[in-house]
Amino acid sequence: MRIGVFVCHCGSNIAATVDCPSVAETARMFPDVVFSTDTMYACSEPGQEAIVDAIAEQKLDGVVVASCSPRMHEPTFRRALERAGLNRYMLEMANIREHVSWIGKDIKSNTVKASDLIRMAVEKLRFNTPLTPKHFEVTRRALVIGGGVAGIQAALDCADAGIEVIMVEREPSIGGKMAKLDKTFPTVDCSSCILGPKMVDIAQHPNITLYAAAEVAEISGYVGNFEVKVRRKKTYVDWSKCTGCGLCMEKCPSKKSYDRFNEGIATTTAINIPFPQAIPKKASIDPEYCRKLQGKKCGVCEKFCPMNCIDFEQEEVVVTEKVGAIVAATGYDLFDYTVYGQYGGGQYADVITSLQYERLMNASGPTGGHIKRPSDGKEPKEVVFIQCVGSRDPAVGRPYCSGFCCMYTAKQAVLTKDHIPDSNSYVFYMDIRAPGKGYDEFTRRAQEQYDVQYVRGRVSMIYPRGDKLVVRGADTLAGTQVEVEADLVVLAVGVEAANGAPQLAEKLRISYDHYGFFMESHPKLKPVETNTAGVYLAGACQGAKDIPTSVGQGSAAASKVLTLFSREMLESDPQVAKVNQSRCVGCMKCAQTCPFGAVREITDRGGNVKADVLETVCQGCGICSATCPHGAIQLQHFTDNQILAEVNALCPPLMDESFE
Repeated sequence: MRIGVFVCHCGSNIAATVDCPSVAETARMFPDVVFSTDTMYACSEPGQEAIVDAIAEQKLDGVVVASCSPRMHEPTFRRALERAGLNRYMLEMANIREHVSWIGKDIKSNTVKASDLIRMAVEKLRFNTPLTPKHFEVTRRALVIGGGVAGIQAALDCADAGIEVIMVEREPSIGGKMAKLDKTFPTVDCSSCILGPKMVDIAQHPNITLYAAAEVAEISGYVGNFEVKVRRKKTYVDWSKCTGCGLCMEKCPSKKSYDRFNEGIATTTAINIPFPQAIPKKASIDPEYCRKLQGKKCGVCEKFCPMNCIDFEQEEVVVTEKVGAIVAATGYDLFDYTVYGQYGGGQYADVITSLQYERLMNASGPTGGHIKRPSDGKEPKEVVFIQCVGSRDPAVGRPYCSGFCCMYTAKQAVLTKDHIPDSNSYVFYMDIRAPGKGYDEFTRRAQEQYDVQYVRGRVSMIYPRGDKLVVRGADTLAGTQVEVEADLVVLAVGVEAANGAPQLAEKLRISYDHYGFFMESHPKLKPVETNTAGVYLAGACQGAKDIPTSVGQGSAAASKVLTLFSREMLESDPQVAKVNQSRCVGCMKCAQTCPFGAVREITDRGGNVKADVLETVCQGCGICSATCPHGAIQLQHFTDNQILAEVNALCPPLMDESFE
């Protein structure tokens, strides 16, 4: 075998702490290495052309590139090998940037370690074999999970490109959190005016099928050929007949139902349409508050419905859809602010969340857009906003910043002054984080033009005094204690992963972080892709994001779907598990541990049970290979022999003489 080694300087990233020429010189002494050199930027066009030329001139059979993480540039170097006529899997990369130069300053030690990593890569390459991907057809339909602004954007972009889209939303209407907002920052324009037309487009687009009040029950298959089971929940209303006239709501005698859309600051009827612009504009019944479904006498809605669409016997329906790609856009939920007992959340009626305050200001809200205290309906004159409630606080398990709380607090303070000109607003904050376009200018405008008083410090406690709430905190800039008598306290509640996100991630077979947010394949190079091919991310399901970023990610995810569907045939990754049938004893431990359901049970000609791998489903994680007690199942490109070759290169087996 003829192997070439290319050591990258990566500017000064590697060369500053590794003697790259010395490493290249050492590599020439490794078995089967016939060519070794160092280069300034191996990933640049000249660097890649040098690899192509060396393969031709030196008649190389394999290449080792010692540079940065293969997560960044392995596809780049594989393409270079293919241009030179080599199989792309005859490449190995030694990560001497993240694993060497970035973690130590000792040039001598780093140079030795870099040489060791290259020796390991060379030894593994000696056991590599050319792998060939297989090709298969793709179902040109996309599934979008979540009907918030990110999901809406992704669905419309796909549909406008001629792709059939299935949208699944667990709430009775699409729109997500944005549908609950009054205005948006920093332009202070109407949220429903922006979102409303897009929601209507979803309902009317010929390429979009909407399943509202539904959830994804099961996902099987692989990229290009997913099979998804969608569970349509019971609404007790036949939506094929319902016209959204609202007569049932007018006549319903049960008017104490919890109003989820208005965040619980008002009650609604047991049968209701979430809001006037709801898509689909269909009624649904809350069985927890419906008298009929609670075994009591009622049925008023059934009696007055002109379309006879009330169905108290309705059952859940499971619909199976076949799609080629999936976009997860499940959004976020708000942190449980009642954890902060010192703020009085859940104890005092006039301590509310920022989203509840949005509903108070919204013209379609319970007060018709008039700001009124929940306790007595009076107009508040002194309003205190408290930021970072469930953000940047390791004590409650939320050390991360929710990103847009500073901005929506400034917006709400500005709108408070517009609604109540003689009011005063106070904002207790830790730091103002306003990095977006026009964001910092907006927060300054709130302070300078609307006279919003910003107090840098945390609030220690809130307690009642008469019909007021006393907010006690610190002003760290002035070095004093502060007390403000407030009529209303608004908590800027932080963002957390949507309820049920980890369970959905397991169905999608994608990773999620410690907080439940879905993880992207690479934070820089693949921000909307996941480690499961064909599954993409959009919006706040990946982490806290504002509206512009969510919309941008929705379009980015759609572009990935369209890129996937642009090919006549898809190509499978050959780095998958393979079963040696002669060694397999049919214990099926591999099938029990496979997280992707890629291992199936078959029977050979002799009637013996054997394991078999569905190559298109396998994601190459290697769990089955580690589980198999007989070594009958091996991960292609990472076989036991290849891994042991690397280990032996770093830790040579002791000879018998060493024990004498």
